Amino acid sequence: MIRPDGRNPDELREIRIVLGEQEFAEGSVTIETGRTRVLCAVSVEEGVPQFLRGAGKGWVTAEYSMLPRSTLTRTPRENRFGTRGRTHEIQRMIGRSLRAVVDLDSLGERTLTVDCDVIQADGGTRTAAITGSYVAVHQALATLVERKDLPSIPLKCSVAATSVGLLDGRVLLDLSYEEDYRAQADFNVVMTDLGEFVEIQGAGEEARFSRDSLDDVLAAAQRGIELLFQAQRDAIGPSQAGNSG
Repeated sequence: MIRPDGRNPDELREIRIVLGEQEFAEGSVTIETGRTRVLCAVSVEEGVPQFLRGAGKGWVTAEYSMLPRSTLTRTPRENRFGTRGRTHEIQRMIGRSLRAVVDLDSLGERTLTVDCDVIQADGGTRTAAITGSYVAVHQALATLVERKDLPSIPLKCSVAATSVGLLDGRVLLDLSYEEDYRAQADFNVVMTDLGEFVEIQGAGEEARFSRDSLDDVLAAAQRGIELLFQAQRDAIGPSQAGNSG
């Protein structure tokens, strides 16, 4: 099967992660996966939501949006009171994925707000946002260590995500938009570098899939995510990666 961009079925799109894209954010990156491009910026604020006050632990939350011309036709801007259900779902997924790897007890009563803005969308925006946001969070926590606000980077492990689809009986890794809308079933898989699953989202589009197919999907996702971990480590650099505590 020939994919639109010529990749093999088990091949990721080209990955590029650039640090420090916003000068005033404690941590920021742009991540490119093929033609998809997402800006991830982390803001650190003292204090936590009401339900955590006095508990001595921190919080991580996320906001996600698509710029109007990130898509082939203009997408109207969303405001705080008109956010679509899909956006809420993605924001919560990003937040859950990051909270799974941040040591909230060691963070102290601080909130990390991760803003993910899709500059260009060609499939896999939520998984790119998770993968890029981890690097931005690492950078923000390293900033707190440099300021001597924290003794070490409070991360338990790293987290990354990718998409997988079933199309014409084949398992395809890292779907572009053209593949995504044609897939009989598609999945978003989030994993840590300890080999643990954080989240698996999957559904058949007017189709069914077998347990064997699901096993193949998860195996393909794990192989792809291992490459994403390497891209994260390359972006962070060995000196910073070794400061996690």
